[in-house]
Amino acid sequence: MKHILALVTLALLSVTTYAHNPNAEPPTKKMKATTSVQHIVLFKFKPETTPEKLKEIVAAFEALPSKIKEIKDLKWGLNNSPEDHAHGLTHAFILTFDSVKDRDAYLPHPAHKAFGTIVGPWIADLTVVDFANQGK
Repeated sequence: MKHILALVTLALLSVTTYAHNPNAEPPTKKMKATTSVQHIVLFKFKPETTPEKLKEIVAAFEALPSKIKEIKDLKWGLNNSPEDHAHGLTHAFILTFDSVKDRDAYLPHPAHKAFGTIVGPWIADLTVVDFANQGK
């Protein structure tokens, strides 16, 4: 019982020490630099793009990981930001690659090129940004 009481006391002291010391640094999770690459694609579609066409485009994008082994992950969603900075971009896709080499293999891949022929006629604007975590 004394051991438990001592542990609880130490835990409370460490919490209150941080809470009452305005100069104390909050605990942070260290981020490590990585070789993986995030490939972010943002689309603005032409006004005449129908909901059916958008479903076809999204389905074609979602199929890419099954056709291109270098894609390690795919996430996508619709813009829902309350800030007015999207410039009409509505759909966001994030592809993850293990390396720049894998990303570079994806770009000319026939399945990626075929997707471009599906989506290309419907794009009003497009933004692409790639990055690797720089870490601390």
